Amino acid sequence: MSRASRSPAEAYAHSRRNAQRPKLTDFGSVISFELDPFQRQACEALEDGHGVLVCAPTGAGKTVVGEFAVHLALSEGRKCFYTTPIKALSNQKFADLTARYGAESIGLLTGDTSVNGGAPVVVMTTEVLRNMLYSGSSTLDGLAYVVMDEVHYLADRFRGPVWEEVILHLPEHVQVVGLSATVSNAEEFGEWLVAVRGDTSVVVDEHRPVPLWQHMLVGNQMLDLFEGDETHARINAQVLRKTEELARYHVPFSRGRNRGGTGRPSRNSGFKPPSRIDMIQRLDNASLLPAIVFVFSRAGCDAAVAQTARAGLRLNTPEETEQVRRIIDEKTRDLPEADLMVLGFWEWREALERGIASHHAGLLPAFKETVEELFVRGLVKVVFATETLALGINMPARTVVLEKLVKYNGEAHVDLTPGEYTQLTGRAGRRGIDVEGHAVVVWQPGIDPKAVGGLASTRTYPLRSSFRPGYNMAVNLVHQLGASAAREILEQSFAQFQADRSVVGLARRIERNKEALAGYAESMTCHLGDFAEYAGLRRRVADREKQLAKQNTNARRIETAKSLEKLRKGDVIAVPSGRRSGLAVVIDPGIEPLGEARPLVVTEDRWSGRLTSADFPAPVEVLGHIRLPRQVDVRSPKSRRDLASSIRNTGITVPSRGRKKTTADDDPELATLRRALRAHPCHGCDQREDHARWGERYHRLLAETEQLERKVAATTHSLARQFDRIRALLRERGYLSEADEVTQDGKRLTRLYSESDLLAAECLRHGVWKGLKPEELAAVVSSLVYEARRDGPVEARLPQGPVSDAMLGTVRLWAEIEDDERRHKLERITRQPDPGFAWPVFRWARGESLEKVLSAAEAGGNELGAGDFVRWCRQVIDLLDQIRDVVGRDDAVGAAAAKAVDALRRGVVAMM
Repeated sequence: MSRASRSPAEAYAHSRRNAQRPKLTDFGSVISFELDPFQRQACEALEDGHGVLVCAPTGAGKTVVGEFAVHLALSEGRKCFYTTPIKALSNQKFADLTARYGAESIGLLTGDTSVNGGAPVVVMTTEVLRNMLYSGSSTLDGLAYVVMDEVHYLADRFRGPVWEEVILHLPEHVQVVGLSATVSNAEEFGEWLVAVRGDTSVVVDEHRPVPLWQHMLVGNQMLDLFEGDETHARINAQVLRKTEELARYHVPFSRGRNRGGTGRPSRNSGFKPPSRIDMIQRLDNASLLPAIVFVFSRAGCDAAVAQTARAGLRLNTPEETEQVRRIIDEKTRDLPEADLMVLGFWEWREALERGIASHHAGLLPAFKETVEELFVRGLVKVVFATETLALGINMPARTVVLEKLVKYNGEAHVDLTPGEYTQLTGRAGRRGIDVEGHAVVVWQPGIDPKAVGGLASTRTYPLRSSFRPGYNMAVNLVHQLGASAAREILEQSFAQFQADRSVVGLARRIERNKEALAGYAESMTCHLGDFAEYAGLRRRVADREKQLAKQNTNARRIETAKSLEKLRKGDVIAVPSGRRSGLAVVIDPGIEPLGEARPLVVTEDRWSGRLTSADFPAPVEVLGHIRLPRQVDVRSPKSRRDLASSIRNTGITVPSRGRKKTTADDDPELATLRRALRAHPCHGCDQREDHARWGERYHRLLAETEQLERKVAATTHSLARQFDRIRALLRERGYLSEADEVTQDGKRLTRLYSESDLLAAECLRHGVWKGLKPEELAAVVSSLVYEARRDGPVEARLPQGPVSDAMLGTVRLWAEIEDDERRHKLERITRQPDPGFAWPVFRWARGESLEKVLSAAEAGGNELGAGDFVRWCRQVIDLLDQIRDVVGRDDAVGAAAAKAVDALRRGVVAMM
């Protein structure tokens, strides 16, 4: 509401509210817009001294609450840490805050960048804050606020646990500001924050400030996905008609085979969606640019850019092209001239001048940041992107296009979830610029508009914790708190909170079951004796009979299979039952080397076919023999008729099937149980069968209750039990003493933050990396951080000599750790070393050019994008830095690590 439109009463109320919260009023004068109700509510709670959890859609303006925390810290002369899940988001937030508050007030700390780390406001990745908390860094002095942007990231399987570690370990006086996308269990998350952090206000807003329209591009028509008003929205009948009509003539590519299985394409299976050029021009004509087109493949993004450039598509004016050139020159001036060709710089620049770009994790950081800035400025009109763009980067568009609704998650191609769909389409609609946003799904055979409608309208995507203890976490907790207090901390995690919540429903069921069991016990009461005991005997008899029957069946099956293998051509046998029962003659024994025999027979009823052991309940007996010609054509009716006549002329008859004595008849255990059953007092009760029915119900419900109790026991204290197993392994390996005190080796482990932390510590302890030169150490250490994107393991070539020997020693230690993890019943914590990056990082550390390194990698079957290469190099540098700090520069390995870092940090790797 603007000031001019307020009534006198509203103006008075507004004035009183401002007087009550002077800091929020002061912040309002810094920003250039009126706060939304949810933003005001959250900021008021923050000024009143509460922690805050804000859940709102993408683009709703959650970060304003985080920026108010920054304002509070600066106005109070205290500190605020602004944490983000990814470096790109940290860099962006650092730039925003620096522009508002000045370079002297804002710092930046990421894995490889440190700018003004002692500033009152520091933007950092969550891992940096976690490491500070464990090391007891003095930088934490005076800390009053911690903003956790994209806090729903704690559901991430690989990096999510760090968020919970930070929330659990922050000092009590620190106010936490959690900023999350809309999740359906925000209240549950808020309750957990109240439990571990104290007073926390939960502010949920599901209203999008810019309305989002859902569309489907079907052939050459862009149709609204829904019709009707918001409260009675239904799938547009025109969309259903059009897609059903096309689906009749086209099938999904994966099923483009006819039913006959000949491998020929089905009729009209080659459906072609509208070309990207046509789609972009259609969006441009409808004034729906800028657009983000999600492709879900790095190669697909780059190919799309090349395709549009080849088609001559140009979306920028000459003036805009000139601006693009100036920004590119500014952002890339530090790129080495020699590397421009291998980086694909000129093609990338040409596409940007046209207003087109790709955005994915394989891009060089400098390229990615340039694309982001140009897009925000409106100088890039179309970005082909993977889903990483949806992770908090401030790149809103007018339109979002989804080419597919399937993505590769690193293990398999899976359908998008409603949460992912909402996160991606949430980028559509720029607040303060667009009146509405647009989400477009490109229809292809196999896409059901109703399923898309379900994705677009589902609002149930709960936040699930991925927290679990690891080796570094365990030794740090024990070192700081002691084993007992560390156990209590783990019991306070959101993961355990959710697990305990799930137990509540199970506990209620157990309680109800026990009440029912008491009623069943009363109903089966017998005046002659203990009917529960008698029911137990009946059950033991039944169980023993089933066990013996199963044994008999298995034994008969084995004997039958053996008897079939002994059959020979011309043997006359009896098929005991079924439609083919009667006499038959064996034409071909059908013995297979790796399978059971399947004899080909002709019966006296002139049927021909193969039989299996399933056709015979008992071993097959040969009743006689007929001489057969060398060649028998069973497809010939005359041949079958002659064979049937020959069978009848033998005079052989089908033997009668008498009852065979079973194992049960002479089983001593079963005989004893039956005698005890007959001797029991309740055996003579005239209501025995009624009591037995109640007894059976009692037994079934008791079994279900015991299963639920086992589930509750497994869920309750599950993280603490895993922590106990980790401690036991660490005690065995000497990282903890028998009294659960951290040893000298354990103190080393407290400072190694890596997925393979224990393996790194073991390699240092056993001297596996001693004597390696800097480039050799970089090659071996890379195997602890690198993870190939391919599905299966790839045979990696290694530099011969010391590198191969050290890699072999590293893998041996990993195998020992894996055995220990299996023995201690731990889910595999330490992943297998991957030597796939060893050669590229070895060459780079040796001083070879980027072109040589990437060309050699491609020739060796490991195609690396420049962005991937830089990212992996920086991760190797990060671990080498830790190794240098842990063992010291005076140590030979520490000195080699320091030199390796210097050798790696050059050229494109050294660029910010």
